[in-house]
Order: sequence, then C-alpha cells, then structure tokens
Amino acid sequence: MNVLSLFDGMSCGRIALERAGIKVDSYYASEIDKYAMTVAKANWPENINLGDVQHINYQMLPQIDLVIGGSPCQGFSFAGKQLNFADPRSALFFEFVHAVRTLKPKYFMLENVKMKKEHLQVITEQLGVEPILINSSLVSAQNRQRYYWTNIPGVTQPEDKGIVLADIIQESVSDEFFYSEKSIAYMERGNEKWQQAGDRRADRYLQTPEKEKAFTLTANFHKGVPYNYFLDSHISVKQLGRGNNKGFEKPMLKSPSMTSNSWEHNVKVKSVEDSGFRKLTPIECERLQTVPDNYTNHVSNTQRYKMLGNGWTVDVIAHIFKNMEA
Repeated sequence: MNVLSLFDGMSCGRIALERAGIKVDSYYASEIDKYAMTVAKANWPENINLGDVQHINYQMLPQIDLVIGGSPCQGFSFAGKQLNFADPRSALFFEFVHAVRTLKPKYFMLENVKMKKEHLQVITEQLGVEPILINSSLVSAQNRQRYYWTNIPGVTQPEDKGIVLADIIQESVSDEFFYSEKSIAYMERGNEKWQQAGDRRADRYLQTPEKEKAFTLTANFHKGVPYNYFLDSHISVKQLGRGNNKGFEKPMLKSPSMTSNSWEHNVKVKSVEDSGFRKLTPIECERLQTVPDNYTNHVSNTQRYKMLGNGWTVDVIAHIFKNMEA
C-alpha cells in the first residue's frame, strides 16, 4: 500500500507496518525536524520526505491507502498548558483532517494524548470515529495512555505481554550515564523547594495505582513532576524530598511515560555493580517505546531522548495495523 505519514518524526509508523507484516509500496513522510529526518533516512532511505505538512501538494501524490499521524499535542495535553485549537501546534491537527478529506484513503489513524473532554470531542467530530484509549503498558514497560482515532475495523485492546522494567534494563553501561553525588544532592535540594512551595502535582502521580510500569515519556515530564525517582537494582523507586526530606521506596516495575526530557531529569537506575545512580540509556528508552535497539543512534543522545519521548510505542501501532486488509 501507499502510505502518507504526517508529523512523521523518526518513522515509527514504518517500523509498525513492517512489524505488522504489511507491504509498503511507497512511504511518504512529512517532517521538518532535521534530527528525526536523519534517523528516518538512515533506517528507511527509500522514504519520500515531503517537508512541511502545510505545504504539501496532494495533487502530486498517487492514490494513498493509509494516512497516519500524531499531530503535536502540546497545545491541549494534560501534561502541557491545556490550551486549545487556537494554539498553532494544536491547529496542525486540521492539516491531518485536510489530508484525509482530500486524499480519501481507505484507512487513517491519528494518535494523541489524553486531553480535555471538549478537545477530545472536536477531534472525534472532525474525524467521524470514536477513539480507543490504549495504555502502552500492555505491550511495554512504560505507562503511556494515548487515544487512537481510526477507521481500521475491529481494533481492540492488545493482549498484556507482562513486560516490566527489569526486562529492558541493560546490565552494563558506560560511566557517562551515571550521576555524581553532587548532582544527586542538587536534585534533592530542588525537591525540597518543590515541597516547600506546596506543589501538589506530584500527588497525582504518586497515587497512580499501577507502579509496575514507567510513567509516560513526555517532552516536559521533569516540569510536570517535581520529584526525582531513582530506580535501584531491584527496580524499586525512591522518591526524594518528600515527608521532611526523608525519602522512601516503593515497588516500581513499569517506567513513567516517556517525554523528550524525562530520562535525563527524572528516572535514574541504581547500578547493581556499585550502587551508583544513573539515567536510563537511549537503548533502554528505545525498548520502552518498543523501537529496535540502536534505531536512533545516528544523532546525539540528547536528540535520541527527545525523539523517543515524542514518538510512538511501536507495538501498539502494529497491533492496530494488523486489522487492515490489503
């Protein structure tokens, strides 16, 4: 089939299509981030990049069978400022609508975050299908709830694969991922300031019943959750700076949801060898998103973290695609 992927990023959609066993004749991608484009081109050199979604000439394309995309969500996500469709980033959603209405593909699929009910309703009305809410925790070691609007028939919840954090942790990593005692002390002081300010946002995460998975990876996770979480060799979480700065530990088998900055600022893994604390590696983040190991290793680690936080959980997308008929 011919595929058009809007806001393509690093082409997670292409990985999912391959994983679902779907033959791709032509894959057209709309993306403007140079780092994401570098990764996509390195893995899929045959992809055809169309550039900015706002300047695509749809008349020049062949019959498109599938239109997919995850339009920028910062304008109306619970993790963001909860703005509205007047936000330029959120307004890009209507480019997806325009593409579907112009190209009239057999199938389409849009992914987006949990959001205000009124925003959810606008997307549903524009696309004419009800969304399905799927948590990536069913197929990965990450808690990541996302809505999927699609006309692909028969999409249900994926089977729970029972994957936990221990399944994706690398046994040995280089020193560059470890934190110094000075860095840890600095983060503890930061936590104290959050606590003294009376910020209650952390409670929403601490009360989440399912700590068996990681929280969602997002671009600004470190701003939304004021406390730092440390994973030790037993994959338990230690929260610093709470309860008069005593700290405590509780089981944590799943990762928080990925954001573009989350793993540098929030989640640290305690080494089995020397009990030091470290951040998750790019490979571990790839595994949380069910992306192949080293898929993103064509750019800096900073950019790898960012695009993985902005990307899709591939196995969720592949699960949806398996219901398509050629």
